[in-house]
Amino acid sequence: MTNLKELIGLGVAGNFAHHLEQAGELEDFKNVVTKEENAPKGIFPFYLPNSESFLGIFPISSSLVELPLYEANAQVEPEVILLCDIIYEDDKVIDLKPLAFTAFNDCTIRKEGAKKISEKKNWGSASKGIATEWIEIDKFEEGGIMDRYHLSSYLKRDGVVHPYGVDAPLLGYSYFYGKLKNWLIEKMNEQEDINPLEDILAHLKNSNYPSQALISIGATAYSKFGEKHYLQKGDEIFVMVYDASINSSDLNEEKGKVILKQKVS
Repeated sequence: MTNLKELIGLGVAGNFAHHLEQAGELEDFKNVVTKEENAPKGIFPFYLPNSESFLGIFPISSSLVELPLYEANAQVEPEVILLCDIIYEDDKVIDLKPLAFTAFNDCTIRKEGAKKISEKKNWGSASKGIATEWIEIDKFEEGGIMDRYHLSSYLKRDGVVHPYGVDAPLLGYSYFYGKLKNWLIEKMNEQEDINPLEDILAHLKNSNYPSQALISIGATAYSKFGEKHYLQKGDEIFVMVYDASINSSDLNEEKGKVILKQKVS
């Protein structure tokens, strides 16, 4: 498997209906203009290999979330993450090739006064979560394996398991497949350093044009419990992708189901 520490880590903001409103982050994007009403708001970096900034810290763990030492109001952001080849020509991105996907926790702190999305995304070496098992993508278009998959998440607290995000089919993403890929390529080349967003092409250049990227493609809406409850030490996090044609949505391990499990400390 690819050494994830060599890949740039990027995320998509606002690619599921109602997530930004529930997360209290809609205000951050009030000046961001999108071509379509349901379009994602933009791309943010969560890891920049070799960067001397805080984003140069590799933030991903497959077993642990370490909360900041300060009062952080951290929430799980249950997502699907793609492993993609990046194809360049004349120092511009001309294609993305999604190779595999898995469950991802884009854990986020609700930080007042943050100027950039990225300031809420990486506070240390166990800020994020990624499952250890990947599912190969046969084709990133309708009719492919991802058609059948759902994303769900749970939080176990004091022995009780609560749904944290709503169970959602991957086809429920606002932008998906070719539409998402084309939008990503456009934003990687053209997004400017304005408001909460950043110049992604500059980050790619400063990262020596990495050949691959981890791209988290957006968090689901929250359940009532998830919307109201921030993470606490001792919580257990479960983010799951499962084949709805053969799997149940519970936490029993089954073929076709990938579960990220993290302990909060």
